[in-house]
Amino acid sequence: MLTKRIIPCLDIRNGRTVKGVNFVDIKDAGDPVALAVKYAASGADELVFLDITATIEARATLLSLVNDIASSINIPFTVGGGITSLADVEVLLKNGADKISINSFAVCNPDIIKEMSTAFGSQCVVVAIDTKKEINENWQVYLNGGRLNTGLDCSDWARQAVDLGAGEILLTSMNNDGTKEGFALDITKKLAEQLPVPVIASGGAGRLEHFRDVFQLAAADAALAAGIFHFGEMLIPDLKNYLLEQGIPVRPNQQ
Repeated sequence: MLTKRIIPCLDIRNGRTVKGVNFVDIKDAGDPVALAVKYAASGADELVFLDITATIEARATLLSLVNDIASSINIPFTVGGGITSLADVEVLLKNGADKISINSFAVCNPDIIKEMSTAFGSQCVVVAIDTKKEINENWQVYLNGGRLNTGLDCSDWARQAVDLGAGEILLTSMNNDGTKEGFALDITKKLAEQLPVPVIASGGAGRLEHFRDVFQLAAADAALAAGIFHFGEMLIPDLKNYLLEQGIPVRPNQQ
């Protein structure tokens, strides 16, 4: 059985790690390089770096910071934010990224998923989806850091992205983000059951039980969290020990 992955996320703004609630109320969470080193040493399975204002500010991802982090860790490293071309992907891979994450640009230019997958392999292409449950109970796709409702159905877009070559889906529930009340189990389960690629659940982690539930009840392949790790509310070794006790396969902590 494949092990479930625990993935800390570094949301970056102005070169610093930040964290908000429901995509707003952003506050500083520390130095990204120092956090990356800590997570790699404490048993994180992968690390995600999202330059959260690159798309809005129409600029490239912070390359020097990507390089600094990549050269300091020994775990798989996914980078997203402001990626709009094959050249962007190439330079990020050369600066230490193992995978890239695309979001807004992919929705506006779906063929870029196929182009990137063809050029670099589907295992390199993560399509991130920011989704929100509307009053009518439908999950819709949002862009530009949760500022723009596309009207797209989350499940439909996820299937299209995979058909075009996405090797993984990073699913973030805007409703749950930063609330510490648990992951969005319904939409995560729907995508995990429908898609032939791994689904990373993001948004809402607050307690050990939330990780158990997203793996056991929603069949997520990986769970991503930020604030609870950044502010020391939960330690990755403690989380992994708990999951092992619950019969959930995870990569054991290094002795």
